Amino acid sequence: MSDLRDPSKIRVVFMGTPDVALPVLDALSNEGYQIIGVYTRRDRRAGRGRQMAESPVKTLALERGIPVFQPASLRSDEAARAKLIELNPDVIVVAAYGLFLPSEILELPPLGCLNIHPSLLPRHRGPSPVTTAILEGDAETGVSLMKLDEGMDSGPILAQRPSPIGEDENTESLTSRLFEIGSQLLIKILPDWADDKINAVPQDDSRVTITR
Repeated sequence: MSDLRDPSKIRVVFMGTPDVALPVLDALSNEGYQIIGVYTRRDRRAGRGRQMAESPVKTLALERGIPVFQPASLRSDEAARAKLIELNPDVIVVAAYGLFLPSEILELPPLGCLNIHPSLLPRHRGPSPVTTAILEGDAETGVSLMKLDEGMDSGPILAQRPSPIGEDENTESLTSRLFEIGSQLLIKILPDWADDKINAVPQDDSRVTITR
């Protein structure tokens, strides 16, 4: 593994797609981590003209000169998995990517696959944690930095940061704010995680709630 005392020697693969993931990629880049590849969803038709549009994460990665990969699947595409294995990352950071990571990839990086999830796990696992928190009238939500396993948002937690939900916040504004918080949390925690100073804590399965 690379020299973990120097961010520029830590090989990072970032996986994300929408604009809410941009602060995470931006923070990793600004901290000097060696971002060896960005994985994002494929270009899609969008807008009234149905023109092909690239994801916000792809746009930023190309602006920064970072190689971009857009497999349709990592589960069924053997060539895509082989390419990711060839990149040999020390850590994979995931923020609103949108594709399932098979066990072969989860086990690849020595520092694991770290995911930013916009809720205080184990509450609100699943695809719509922010909307559910608002609809259920939660006074508080937050961000969890977790190590992905083969379950749905069920991996052990490295760190969490709570945040109150503002009266005027909606799903879009709250999601954006939580990923901003998540980017700061990642940058704070990643050096200690890389230096083996943090133990990931298993989630309490008795407190799990699932969103749809």
